[in-house]
Parts: sequence; C-alpha cells; structure tokens
Amino acid sequence: MAARMQTLAQPKPNLCRYPDRRSVYWLDKLPRHRTESTTKIELTPRWSDLALSKMFYHQVVISPIWEVSRWALRAVPSERLCVLAQPRAPAAGWQPQRPLPTPLSRGSQTAVASSRLCQLAQAKRRQVQVGPSCGPKPRPKTRLPLKASARVELLAAPKQNHQKWEGERSVCWPVSRAARSCVATQRVVELSCPKTRTALFQGYDPYVVSRAALSASPTPRVQELSLPLPRKCISRE
Repeated sequence: MAARMQTLAQPKPNLCRYPDRRSVYWLDKLPRHRTESTTKIELTPRWSDLALSKMFYHQVVISPIWEVSRWALRAVPSERLCVLAQPRAPAAGWQPQRPLPTPLSRGSQTAVASSRLCQLAQAKRRQVQVGPSCGPKPRPKTRLPLKASARVELLAAPKQNHQKWEGERSVCWPVSRAARSCVATQRVVELSCPKTRTALFQGYDPYVVSRAALSASPTPRVQELSLPLPRKCISRE
C-alpha cells in the first residue's frame, strides 16, 4: 500500500519543456539527428527464403505395369486386414428392389368397385363453348329495371357551364383606340430596358484600401489576439 501511495504521489511529467518545437506530436524528448542518408533494411531469414526462385520438379511418367517386389509376394496379411477386406453387409431391414412389372394379387384382380367409387371415377362435366358465343351470356331483359331512379337521372345529367363563362376568345381581336394612342411612362420605359450584366470581378482592384479601413483603429482585444502565442515565441537571450 505504501508503494502505491508513493507512485501516486510522484508529479506528472512536464510535457511543455520544449515550447519551440514544430512537431504536432507530444514528445518526451527531442528526436535524435540522423546522419545516414538512407534507411538500411536487413532481410530476415524468412524473407531470404521467399526471395529465392521456386524449384520445379518434372514428373517422371511411370509405366502402368510395374514389378512386384519379393517382399510383397511373401507378405502374409494380418487378422485385422482380413476383417477390413470383407465386404460390408447390408442393414438388417434392407430389402432388394422391387421389379418394375409388379404382379397383382388375386384379391385385386377379383375386386368389385362400389357405387361411390364409380361416382368418384366419373370425370367432371364442364360446358365448353367454341366460337363467338364464348363470352358471358346476355342478361335477360326481365331482370333489368324498367325505370331509372331520380338519383341515377341526376348523376346522368351532364355538367353545365358556369353562368359567367364567356367561352374561348377569338385568335384575332381588334385593338382599342386607347391602346393604340397610349404613351409609355418613364417608369415603363425604364423597366423595359434589359439588364446590363458585367463579367465576374470586372473592374475590381484587390489592392485598393477603403477610406474607412485607413482611418480604423484596433481595439485592445484585437491587439491582444494579433500577438503570437507565448509558447510559439523563441527567446533570444
């Protein structure tokens, strides 16, 4: 416990000992100067092995007929090899495949179908129509209503035009005397003129300083912000 307290009591290292450094990383010490021009790379034994060219082995074609050695001719199989050489026996419930022409039993040959079976064996009767009469049958006139209701007659009436609707205007119409003798005002003439557009930055001088900028004086806060940071300044003592 005392050792832990002593470790916690140690002050933290000062990371701002080098205020004039230009690196963005916080380093505990200055990096050592390199005297070598280039970096030397040492190859590991594994890299050296991988750099070697592969060796291709040419396969020798062996004859399908080969001589049996004298030891193979005199070999005697063990009891375990004899057991493994035996073919696997089928399962206990395995039965051989049935022949394709299955013989029918005598009971199946002498069976008599019941009336229900005969009824189910009959094909369904469907009316097949061929020709122009294949469509739906027309409804008889006796089923159609003889007179429409008041609501149906109201919905069947076409929509009428509005009372103030004047219809389409003619393509050619006479110009009134007032329009022919009208004189445009100065404002109308000004609005009818097209806008004058200039190119981007045409006539712009970026080096001209305005009069307000020449007579401006900075505030104390601006002067304080314009000074460099103390940790960026290098003392020349």
